[in-house]
Amino acid sequence: MSVIWIAAAAFIGGIIAALAGWLKSEEEFNVRKFMASVVRSLVAGVGIAIAYNYSNDLSPIDFGVAWLAGAGVDVLGNRAAGAIAARRGG
Repeated sequence: MSVIWIAAAAFIGGIIAALAGWLKSEEEFNVRKFMASVVRSLVAGVGIAIAYNYSNDLSPIDFGVAWLAGAGVDVLGNRAAGAIAARRGG
């Protein structure tokens, strides 16, 4: 059951990072960009949960690490998407 909480922590970390990025940008809300962040956060949550599934002990620090990892996946995904769009000229 705690693996589900690890996945949720990573997912929530990604969503909060996406919302913080949108608030900082002062742009109009873009559902397409936000949904891309949701998908990246889900992938991060599943991946981190699978990795933690092989761990014997889970501590409260692990939830913080999962949260930060989910946020990091979203931030890196946004940077990569921006770099690809810039190279394509869009």
